Amino acid sequence: MNLTSARAIEKASVVAERKNKHIVFGIYKRNGRVYTEIVKNVQAKTLQRIIKGKVSFDSTVYTDGFRSYDSIVHLGYQKHFRIYHQESYGKGDVHINGIEGFWGYAKVRLVKFRGVSKNTFYLHLKECEFRFNYRNNDLYEILLKITRQIIFC
Repeated sequence: MNLTSARAIEKASVVAERKNKHIVFGIYKRNGRVYTEIVKNVQAKTLQRIIKGKVSFDSTVYTDGFRSYDSIVHLGYQKHFRIYHQESYGKGDVHINGIEGFWGYAKVRLVKFRGVSKNTFYLHLKECEFRFNYRNNDLYEILLKITRQIIFC
């Protein structure tokens, strides 16, 4: 499982003011799935709450050098390794390129809208997450199945 430092994803406009940015925390699992959450800050306490809720204690966790991850071991994650961007993005099959790939995917997708309302950003983010997680599947079939379950329950 890979974590990345919380990142600011700009509203999809060329020039975004600081107040129009959201801080998004992302977790990338080795199965290629991503989980994202909008956070108010990147303090250790905030990120730890999400990590504890989404990552099992026996997982091997790879993070970048962001200092909010310093206390992960104290939470009970004994297999915590850091990948420092200054040195490289990974060694062999141990890397954080998966989550970096998602951030790139999300930014490209959001830029197409030339600005996303602050009120609907969460929905756009979760759509990016869904599309990324099911990128190798037929989205039409998945959405049709979900729709049938809702209508015919």
